[in-house]
Amino acid sequence: MTRLILVPGLLCTAQLYEKQIHNLKNICDIKVANTLGSNSILEMAQKIVKNETSEFIICGLSMGGYIAQMVAHLAPEKVIGMGLFSTSGRADTDEKIRQRRALIELSKLGKFKGVTTRLLPNLLSETSLKNETLVQKVIEMSVTVGQINFTLQQEAIIARPDFRPFAKDAKMPVEILVGEEDKLTPPYLSQELGSLFAQSSLTILSGVGHLSSIEAPDKVTEVITNLLGKV
Repeated sequence: MTRLILVPGLLCTAQLYEKQIHNLKNICDIKVANTLGSNSILEMAQKIVKNETSEFIICGLSMGGYIAQMVAHLAPEKVIGMGLFSTSGRADTDEKIRQRRALIELSKLGKFKGVTTRLLPNLLSETSLKNETLVQKVIEMSVTVGQINFTLQQEAIIARPDFRPFAKDAKMPVEILVGEEDKLTPPYLSQELGSLFAQSSLTILSGVGHLSSIEAPDKVTEVITNLLGKV
């Protein structure tokens, strides 16, 4: 049975992949990577590589996509397929770094509330924002991750490298997916990723925002299934 590693994004838990885990659990061996307790994308990736003794497929959303790209760079002999969802190959700009540092400082004021109503429009499409179940899931995940891990994850994202030079050495099939309404990692970033890998397929989902795996769970499951069929 193929090993499938799913990597959550910033302020996300295994709930991010709840539907994919349910739909794929009988056809592959699934593990959700631990992204807590570290302020380094490299360190998160090294833990995955160290813990896996055989070949695997790795899929990550947003920050999870950064980790997946680092894993593929560190251990290309182990990664037989990669899914990059709602993510980018680029490093942060100076402006983006300033924004992240400001969010870290804000998170230290008062009680940490995770994803607030002000941040939700960056994560979900207009349609998904009207779905109370989805909104509550996003809020619950962020509260579970907590302020300390939010800070660590933001620091890890700030310090990440530009992954684009790594892509030329990647020989595995790569499935790239993004929501058409993704405000944090717009489609042009996924289109750029698609142009860098030797074996890549790009899916752009209409009416979907940043958290594609919970907004369009069946489509994301389909893309992962396609990847499984390529290895």
